[in-house]
Formats: sequence, structure tokens, C-alpha cells
Amino acid sequence: MIVFTYPGQGSQTPGMGAAWVDHPSWELVEEASDATGRNIANLLLDTDAEELTMTRNAQLSTFVTSMVVLDAVSRTGAEAAAHAGHSLGEYSALCAAGVLDFADAAKLVNERGDAMQAAADEQDGTMAAILGLDDDQVDVACQKTAGNAWIANYNAPGQVVIAGSPEDLDRACATAKELGAKRAMRIPVGGAFHSPLMAPARDRLRKAIDQVEFRNAEQTVYCNVDAMAHTDGVDFADLLGAQLTSPVRWRQTLRALETDGFTTFVELGPGTVLTGLVKRAIKTAGRVSVSTPTDVDGLLETLQGTKTSEAATATVLEGEHLFATERMVVSPGAGIFAPNEACVDGTVIKVGQLLGTVGSAEVRSSFAGEIKGVLAYDGERVTSRQPIAWLRTMA
Repeated sequence: MIVFTYPGQGSQTPGMGAAWVDHPSWELVEEASDATGRNIANLLLDTDAEELTMTRNAQLSTFVTSMVVLDAVSRTGAEAAAHAGHSLGEYSALCAAGVLDFADAAKLVNERGDAMQAAADEQDGTMAAILGLDDDQVDVACQKTAGNAWIANYNAPGQVVIAGSPEDLDRACATAKELGAKRAMRIPVGGAFHSPLMAPARDRLRKAIDQVEFRNAEQTVYCNVDAMAHTDGVDFADLLGAQLTSPVRWRQTLRALETDGFTTFVELGPGTVLTGLVKRAIKTAGRVSVSTPTDVDGLLETLQGTKTSEAATATVLEGEHLFATERMVVSPGAGIFAPNEACVDGTVIKVGQLLGTVGSAEVRSSFAGEIKGVLAYDGERVTSRQPIAWLRTMA
């Protein structure tokens, strides 16, 4: 099974939106800008590394980039059975699973970044990476400070991040080295995230969370706070509220996904951080990272090769083979799609049967077969050659 994963703060890079400017999915940048009142195109194209690293900029730009990538992947018909995001990435996961509207998610991410930035400005804090030490020993190193130092991220075997005041973190790092850590080093971040020092941000964000509708998930979401699978909409508000002051249990999440039968991990968004963590934690897992339109083609080739995605295709041409007897029907042009209500999943159609219209143009199948999936929804703005339906042709 396939799981889509979404990166968090720290994966952003200057100019990370450049490859997407001419892609249809870039329209999400404008939608997010309208929702938040921020110039997100500027963040993705023209903001330098120092400014982009600021929490309020890094979080919003990373979230929007992940959603642009997801939109591009979704246009091909590729799907996941579950979603999981690292810290900030959990908002991407919830949006991908249909729990949050895109505009609501963008507003929450914007508020989250502002709240965390404000909390960090009020309370001096930072984070450090501890490498080559068991989780229990890292916890011991934090406790020995008898101060403000806590585990913030369980990332992978032998890779833990701690957070707290600069002085206590220095003491915890020194103790970790005494206990056998290979490395213990500061991370250039703007605050002690996922620790009790983020309580003011948590309380502020909770007010925004309470104003948003959380729906039941269309696919399972594995959450940071408890590393468990969730689908009930009522769970997610509390989990997001607790997230800022709780450790990210990513290692435990990967273990749960492996136990539940997930074998292919697809990272959607800037960077390859999560792909690297999967490599450390699950040696046998399939791993794909998608951050550019070219990467989408590579993803589809991978999914075709393993036959784990039933509706994946690379450069989509009319009637192109997916697997042995499967083909796509694509849009004849750009416009608003209106389906033929008689053509739904499972319908057996004839050659030339009307599947719907795009603007004034008819969408007709060149093949007879069974509709295995209608890939565009009523009222969707589609592009030329975008997949409309996936068929299993008759022998």
C-alpha cells in the first residue's frame, strides 16, 4: 500500500516554486494568497534564505508547495491509502485526506506560524539533534539538566531532536555525548518547538482551530501526537491543539505504517528529509520523493512498475496503456468539466460513449470497457489532456 508523507519546517529552499509556475497546479498559490492575505508567490520565488527561514514564512511556503505537488499528483489519478505529515506537514496530510478545506488549512498554517514566531520571540529557545543514542538515553540527558530540555522529535533510530532553553540544551548535549552520542549539535531554528515553551502558541492556535470545521477523513491519517491512525473528524482538532507542545513521534508513526502493511512511501513537497528517515527506519520500503513536475513522471513510472497505483500514468496520451488492459480517457481541451451522470464507477461503456463535456467540447471514449474511476469531478476546472476517466478495456 501507498502512503503520502508531507515535510515540515526546515525543508524549504529559496526558489522552490520556480519549477511550478507554468503548471496548472500553481493556481493553488493564488488561492492560498487570497485566503491568508500573504504574497505566497513571492515567498516561493523571490525570498532569500534568511527571510524564508523565519517561522511564519517557512511554514506557509512549505505547506503551499506540498499542496501544489499533491494537486499535480492527484491530476494523474495516483492515490494513497493513508497520509502522514511531520509537524507542519500534518496540516498537508489533513487537507489531502479531505479533513480540512484548503483555504481553512492555509489560514491555520499562517496563524500557526505567526503564533510560534511570537512565542519564540517571548521565550528564548532552540533545538538540537542527538545522533547515535537510544531514545531512553536522550531522555536521561534531558532530565539531568533539571531544567528546560525535552525530546521534541523522534525522527528515526538513532536520530532524536530535543528542544528547550539554550543553556539547558547545551547541558543536555554535553550529557548526551558523555552517554555515547556520536553527535549532539544545535539546529538553526527560531524556537523550542514541540516543547512546553510553545504553550502560548498552542493556546493562541487553539482559538483558530475552534473556528474551523474538521470532517471525517477520506483516507486514514497517522498523527504526530500518538502515532496512531485516525479517521474521525472530532479527533483532529484536539490532536492539532496538542501538537505544538508534544513531541513528533515520527519514528513510531513509521513503525505503525509498516505494521499496517504500507510498503511505498511517497514524500510530497520540498526536500527529501522524510525519504531519508524512511530509509533509516524501514530498509525494505519503496521510497519516492516528489518536489518538481519532473518528479511526478518518476513517481508514476515507479507506481506503474510496482502496480500499486491503479490510475497512474506519466505523459498522458489518449488511450495510453496503464497496465495490460487499462487505458485513460483525457480531456480534449481546457475548461469546466460536467460529467454524464449515467457514467459512474463500474459502468460498462461502448466506443464513442459520451462521458461528459469540457466547456462545449464532448468527452467521448475511444474504447469499450468498464469505468474503474472517474478522475474529474463535476465543476472541476480541467486542463487539456488531463485524465477524465480510467477504463479497463474489454478483452
